[in-house]
Amino acid sequence: MHSDDATPSFRHDWSVDELRAIHDTPLNDLLYRAQTEHRQYHDSEKVQLCTLLSIKTGACPENCGYCPQSAHYDAGVEAESLMDVDKVLEAAVCAKKNGSTRFCMGASWRDAPQNEQFDRVLDMVRGVSALDLEVCCTLGMLTQDQAEQLADAGLTAYNHNLDTSPEFYDQVVTTRTYDERLQTLQRVRDAGTTLCTGGILGMGESIRDRMKMLEVLASHDPHPESVPINLLVPVPGTPMADLPPVDPFEMVRMVATARIAMPGSVVRFAAGRTGMSQELQALCFMAGANSIFTGEKLLTTPNPGEDHDKALLEKMGMTPMELARA
Repeated sequence: MHSDDATPSFRHDWSVDELRAIHDTPLNDLLYRAQTEHRQYHDSEKVQLCTLLSIKTGACPENCGYCPQSAHYDAGVEAESLMDVDKVLEAAVCAKKNGSTRFCMGASWRDAPQNEQFDRVLDMVRGVSALDLEVCCTLGMLTQDQAEQLADAGLTAYNHNLDTSPEFYDQVVTTRTYDERLQTLQRVRDAGTTLCTGGILGMGESIRDRMKMLEVLASHDPHPESVPINLLVPVPGTPMADLPPVDPFEMVRMVATARIAMPGSVVRFAAGRTGMSQELQALCFMAGANSIFTGEKLLTTPNPGEDHDKALLEKMGMTPMELARA
């Protein structure tokens, strides 16, 4: 990871046109530039393994067009109430045994509730932190008080994806605004917790929309410590079920552009890997991705299992990252 004294040298004033010019660079040159930035701030042979667990599934009041957990669509996801703390900690122990150093917990809320359920999540955060794992949560929008309670409980990072550009956002979801997303990110930052925020390719957005999203992400000072790049997983029953697939090289270019714009961030190669060849995944690592989500599921969509991931990393001569903190 980069040191704090390197942070001021990172740019926070990228323009959409500059980012688009990087994105459109001939692929060999783009990969070379991304690799050069990557090696300056990261170990090129290390990949952080993360595990994501859905601690409360379905019945979400939001209408995100990509999400099978929305109560607005019939996508075959059974609603499940908030898990018990001990079950979550069992899953975290298993994830650690399988090499994950970050454990992420997702709950399908619009706003994190301020009640016994939130207290239970705080217990989960404390418990996972005590296992010496990085702890990430994605619980919807937070108040400042909730952000501070999570930080006090030991939360490492809060995931709150921007998804796309401000201009395209209402084509994805209308039950919340882009500004509300940014407000929660600021509350998390003010509480002293790191940010995990990125987006999704393949929702019908333009390349310019993707660059605009990167512009917004990179304008944060400091940059988000974690930037997940997701590929849409089309789920029958959702409005985005029949969108055409993204050209594989678009994923590579997006990862590389994110790496160049935010050199010190961990670029997380997230949803959508199931449909990708090993060669494409290898190109994404070469483009600067240095984290994957491992395990059979990402919330409710399929994900390659640990064995597939282990085989791919072995072929590339890459090894799982060990925990950075003491």
